[in-house]
Amino acid sequence: MTIKDIARESGYAVGTVSRVLNDHPDVSPEARRKILAVVEARHFTPNSNAKHLKQQASSGVSIIVKGTRNMLFAGILELLQSELRQRGYPAFVTYIDEEDNEVQQARLLCRERKPLGILFLGSYLPYFSEGFEQRISVPCVLVTNSARELKYRNLSSVSTDDVAAAEYCIRYLAGRGHRSIGILGGISCGSDASSARLLGCRRGFTAACLPFDQSRQYQSARFSMDSGYAAMGKLLAAMPEMTAVFAFSDAMALGALRALRDRGKRVPQDISIIGFDGIELGRYAIPSLTTIKQDDRALAKRGADILLDQIANPEACAVHETVAFRLMDGESVQDLEKK
Repeated sequence: MTIKDIARESGYAVGTVSRVLNDHPDVSPEARRKILAVVEARHFTPNSNAKHLKQQASSGVSIIVKGTRNMLFAGILELLQSELRQRGYPAFVTYIDEEDNEVQQARLLCRERKPLGILFLGSYLPYFSEGFEQRISVPCVLVTNSARELKYRNLSSVSTDDVAAAEYCIRYLAGRGHRSIGILGGISCGSDASSARLLGCRRGFTAACLPFDQSRQYQSARFSMDSGYAAMGKLLAAMPEMTAVFAFSDAMALGALRALRDRGKRVPQDISIIGFDGIELGRYAIPSLTTIKQDDRALAKRGADILLDQIANPEACAVHETVAFRLMDGESVQDLEKK
């Protein structure tokens, strides 16, 4: 099978297929999914990449990044690359859409590049539930999500406790007098972090003896500022009595901050906002963002440590670690109890 056969079967031009095979970002998510599905089904390996693949087969680590605008991932990725470079391992980065199947992409990379190991930045565990260990034999590590429940020998993880952190946020807002709290959450069919944080929110509402109507109080968005901006407008229309918002990422929170300002709402006087991640940009927003700080340095270092240990010791058991989080106080939350 040739690249022309892939193009004919997928219904896309040869140039589009080529861009997908070479990990170019300027391809629509739908086109990428369809083309990779054909590649996967036909077990296609591009001959034009053979020399390139051979050169990288003996020393490279692949990093699959889910989403192209996740600011937390951007910071962790830079730290991961630095950690790997210092230890003599080149890192090869592949970006996929938030809703794409990262395991399908990993299988393709294993055939083409034959990496020594794979780091996943962002993941959706149902994609790992069928045939992962049979189709992917190299050591793998999920960074920011836990794979403990999967119990695969070659799949380790290092993560923040998303459930506990989200519950903390809701209880924090409730403790400051907020009774009408909206949620800007992720798209549930592509992110385990979104599902875990939603579970934490439910626990937080229950602990604070507050009702939670997901159809009104939850608005899904991608982990980006523009998506947070759009989702904030919808949430405000559905819940005009809202006094506080918990956003599942700082990027969403920053977009929401602008959306509220454009609608004449003051933060925190009219509506408070709390984010999640602790990216540097949040410190420079006006007002500065109150947020859950994930320890990106610890996540990157332990992710690299675990993967390289697994590469050196192929018979070792999988490792699953949790990195502590903390609240970073900013100016975006008002204490209604003190009004």
